[in-house]
Amino acid sequence: MDELAGQVGGRVVGSDGTGATEVGPDVVTDSRLATPGALFVARPGEHADGHDFVPAAAAAGAAAVLGTRPTGLPTVVVEDVVAALGRLGRVVVDQTPGLQVVGVTGSSGKTSTKDLLAQVLEPVGPCVSPAGSFNTEVGVPLTATRVEPGTRFLVSEMGARGIGHIRYLCGLTPPRVGMVLNVGTAHLGEFGDRDTVARAKGELVEEVPADGWAVLNADDPRVLGMRPRTRARVALFAVDHRPPTAERQVWAEQVRTAGPGRYAFRLHAADDAGEQQADVELTGLGRHQVANAVAAAAAALCVGLDLDQVATGLSAAGPRSHWRMELSTRPDGVLVLNDAYNANPDSMQAALTAAAELVADQRRTHPGARLVAVLGEMLELGEQSGQEHRALGEAAAAAGVTELLVLGEHAPDVVAGFDGRGSSTPGAVGATVLATKEDAAPSLSGRLAPGDVVVVKASRACELQTVAEQLALSGEST
Repeated sequence: MDELAGQVGGRVVGSDGTGATEVGPDVVTDSRLATPGALFVARPGEHADGHDFVPAAAAAGAAAVLGTRPTGLPTVVVEDVVAALGRLGRVVVDQTPGLQVVGVTGSSGKTSTKDLLAQVLEPVGPCVSPAGSFNTEVGVPLTATRVEPGTRFLVSEMGARGIGHIRYLCGLTPPRVGMVLNVGTAHLGEFGDRDTVARAKGELVEEVPADGWAVLNADDPRVLGMRPRTRARVALFAVDHRPPTAERQVWAEQVRTAGPGRYAFRLHAADDAGEQQADVELTGLGRHQVANAVAAAAAALCVGLDLDQVATGLSAAGPRSHWRMELSTRPDGVLVLNDAYNANPDSMQAALTAAAELVADQRRTHPGARLVAVLGEMLELGEQSGQEHRALGEAAAAAGVTELLVLGEHAPDVVAGFDGRGSSTPGAVGATVLATKEDAAPSLSGRLAPGDVVVVKASRACELQTVAEQLALSGEST
């Protein structure tokens, strides 16, 4: 306890006076996840105070608390729990010799790319990566505390809600490889415009040391424009063409379908040693996964893997984080695509495209198969919310959605875009605004037929994963 207190700048209260309480290895912020010996971080929440859950954590076996006041357990008392957790994460990283940290950021695709990269690295050596989207000032250091003495890789997903956030996260888990996937429209309500988003995302490559690697998407002009902002070596990745000259180039060519919604491609990598090629066949759904895979490949090459290891790892990698392109086939032959973890204009388009590809495949055996979409709001878009939601409706119509169910404040904008564009797909029945998400599954009851595909997507706060799960379990025959 005394050592822990020294590491985070706190003082021990409530111990036996020796400071000898054994703590670890687990560090948790959720009392339900506490294990024997765990350190429970009693952080302040938006709706609850973590200190109120100390008894539950203690009942589950937690040995000590990191908090702002004494509790019923030995407690390291600090002024700022989140800042102290950040210091603890940095201590763990600094005490792990040989650890290579890969930082991942971007407006969309961070979690899927992180999951692919982790699965490529794991066969080579112990790798720690976040569960889900632990990409905040809490999630990043919490993930870092899982690093052990033999850990070889830490994949650190980094999100941003403003200028300076990613720089702060880099101070907690200093990256040797920093990867920027894209600059999109997510969080425009906080940043204002894409140029400001690019300014924030580019903080990652500014923090990479000269002997490290900045991995940049050559297909995104704002990301490619970050090149002068880094002192590190540069690896550029692209899809369907070779990227501009750089210390390392990684790209996909001959992209082709490899099954319903899945893709394969020829992976190329070039550096001073020459050019290599390998074939990759992905298990994840959607063409957008090709770009994610190529990005993961570039990062893996930068930490020392060879191309064959990368290609093998990518081809074996499967879905890891919940509610992201999860496909369920009901007993009655209806497919439900649950991509409800989060949403922005770019990821909405990717989901609609993937769903349309699934429907096209279904129509080989079920000519009347329909594409149905249950869509909620895209939050944090600011003044562009109305425009982006109208564009979403247009995109749904263009994708061939025959029936659209929509929820949220901007539902009328989505409907206006959908009806204004109009779907030319036979059997189109138009758009419906739902009062609550609980109305979604009942409204489709008895009206889905074998071969139909239902895609469900919205921003995280909408919690539409419950709709997708209910639809997947329905399985009624029609």
